[in-house]
Amino acid sequence: MRPITEAADAEGPGRRPGTGRAVALLALVGLATLIPLLGPRAALHGTGEAAAPGVGGIALLRAVLFAALCVPAGELLAARLARRVPGAPLEQAPRSWAPYAAIAGFVAALGLASVVATGNLLPHHLSDIDVGGLYQSRDGKLALLEVNAFLAAGLCALSRRPGTQVWPLAAAAAAEALRAHPATEHGPLVGSGLTLVHVTCAALWVGGLLHVLRLLRRWRGGPAGAALLGLYARVAAVLLAALTATGLWSALRRMPPGTIVDQLTTTAYGRTLLAKVLLVAAVAVLALWARLRLRRAPDPLSACSPARGEVVALGLVVTVSALLTALPLPIRWS
Repeated sequence: MRPITEAADAEGPGRRPGTGRAVALLALVGLATLIPLLGPRAALHGTGEAAAPGVGGIALLRAVLFAALCVPAGELLAARLARRVPGAPLEQAPRSWAPYAAIAGFVAALGLASVVATGNLLPHHLSDIDVGGLYQSRDGKLALLEVNAFLAAGLCALSRRPGTQVWPLAAAAAAEALRAHPATEHGPLVGSGLTLVHVTCAALWVGGLLHVLRLLRRWRGGPAGAALLGLYARVAAVLLAALTATGLWSALRRMPPGTIVDQLTTTAYGRTLLAKVLLVAAVAVLALWARLRLRRAPDPLSACSPARGEVVALGLVVTVSALLTALPLPIRWS
């Protein structure tokens, strides 16, 4: 890999270093925003299903909420792995994004709580929101728990012990898992447990890789960077296995084996799930490519190139997952 100074010089004398990266990041954020906003119409087309009003906005809020879980969880994982690397320049850590993620998560959770407070409809006026009603329903209490969890996570991130934010983040993940499986569902605790493991592993995988790459950029390569990337690769393999197992089990609970092939093409939920599976398969290919480079390439840090592509693909997975939570569930249950 080229040194950072050489890369900056190659950008030209009239261009600020990092401008191209910032433009690319904005373009990716714009693309990720379009998925929850425009995805419902494409997924529902020709299925005969009807989604709740404002499904695009709800999916966007959930995408922000999921991303806000990924960033601090990944920072905690990457920091833990970095402490296990001999000779790692721990003092050269990048600035934490956890406080900003907590703000974004708080705003998204507040928006979702306002939807619950209006009977799962988008509020048009402040008078439409029944704040007191949140305390009287299961969904309302879970929505308030997520709001308070992100507020507490932000305070923990700004404190002298940022590691304590693991507890409010765990509470937010648990609330999301319980929200996704209502009490009327068959075996709701099993479904919530699967979702909790799935969400936790996804947050660690996405956020962990993002922060590992940020650490490598600050460390400017070297043996410590290669060792950190190797540690993360081993953890990611376990996370991928857990994600695959919990995702498959959850899909089979909602779409029995005898109907899953038809529902993957004839229901909005199935179509979106199929898109998510294809994206995860692409992520797995990129992860394998990075792992092969890490082991066999003369420069192990050349694995950063496919790893960056993996981060982008994982970001798309997060947005598609958010869309999946906002669409109507399959009619048949196992």
